[in-house]
Amino acid sequence: MPIIKPFMTSLRFTSTMGAGTGTGATFAIAATEFSTDAGTAATAFPSTFAFYNLYINGVLQPGNTSTISTTTITIPDGDAENAGTPVLVEFVVN
Repeated sequence: MPIIKPFMTSLRFTSTMGAGTGTGATFAIAATEFSTDAGTAATAFPSTFAFYNLYINGVLQPGNTSTISTTTITIPDGDAENAGTPVLVEFVVN
């Protein structure tokens, strides 16, 4: 049985699809293109977290629609979206 840590919090990052680069399977948005909840520019995504949620235009996306690292989030075919479409990444950290 996994041990659940008693303290959990979330970190949210916002951007738009227009901040991404690449096409098709290589479309990605750099962490530095996101803003934090405090309204400051993000420098990196968390290196450890319990899980993350991706919202595109306010709709929660299935877990298999993206991959994430400390520097980028890759959203295959995200370039097909309107450049103004909002993107929110929420990390639950413990």
